[in-house]
Amino acid sequence: MLTGLRLAIVGGDARMLEVITQVSELDATVDAYGFERVKLFGQDITKRTLHTDTLQEADAIVLPVSGMQDDGLIDTRYADQPLRLGEEHFALLRKTTPIFTGIAKETLVTMTEKHQLTLVKLMEQDDVAISNSIPTSEGTLALMMEHTAITIHGSHCVVLGFGRTAVTLSRLLKAVGAQVSIVARNPADLARAYEMGLTPYDLNRIEKALFTADVIVNTIPALVLTSEVLSHVDPQTLVVDIATNPGGTDFRFAEKRGIQAILAPSLPGIVAPKTAGKILARALIANLHERLKANGGEGV
Repeated sequence: MLTGLRLAIVGGDARMLEVITQVSELDATVDAYGFERVKLFGQDITKRTLHTDTLQEADAIVLPVSGMQDDGLIDTRYADQPLRLGEEHFALLRKTTPIFTGIAKETLVTMTEKHQLTLVKLMEQDDVAISNSIPTSEGTLALMMEHTAITIHGSHCVVLGFGRTAVTLSRLLKAVGAQVSIVARNPADLARAYEMGLTPYDLNRIEKALFTADVIVNTIPALVLTSEVLSHVDPQTLVVDIATNPGGTDFRFAEKRGIQAILAPSLPGIVAPKTAGKILARALIANLHERLKANGGEGV
């Protein structure tokens, strides 16, 4: 149970609605910021407006999966007005108040370090990232089916990167009959791809891997599909970039060349928000319970 804890849920998409439900059912008090345009059900759930000092009351701050942009803007699907956190908010937080986020950009990391606050990046936990790779992969496959005129079965799909999401996606694509190639830099990743029956290519040979691709899926959060690389890609090829915004594709050049390139960094929140929300809630609740236990049940 989370009895006695006050959680500030700041912004987010449909995944955060499930997080709110889950923590509320465990008897936490929830202050919801940026949810003006959606109904929230629960006696201890209150919609609140973000002011400089409102977060002081919270025992924990929960940000969306995307965290906070470097200009302080918080992604929110249901707010009437933009949500923005500034240094004044961090300065007034109690040092014992942890901040939970999915990922963390530079400014968020800097602010929490400057004000000696604990930052917990849930998407860096293996259990969360691996579980989250399932709705991400399913959503990617759905996009591929929607935006191609061919079956995925028998197609040549190239996955850039071989992290937790790429592994799950590659396994799914192979299961539906695609010919799957992997482009990665780490020799261990290339060896694992080969062991899985996939075709491995070193990142230095990326053009060769893409030459016959029907679909390219990028998972690398760096510019890898440059104009030079895309100049070797057939204009009929579909590019789906699921890396963290802004992705790893030169979208301007892709459009100029006539390549359909889709940036889709938050698929779980679109295709399976309830499942993805439960994954986040489970990790958040487990972390809060650990903190309560460490403090003898007195705060987190």
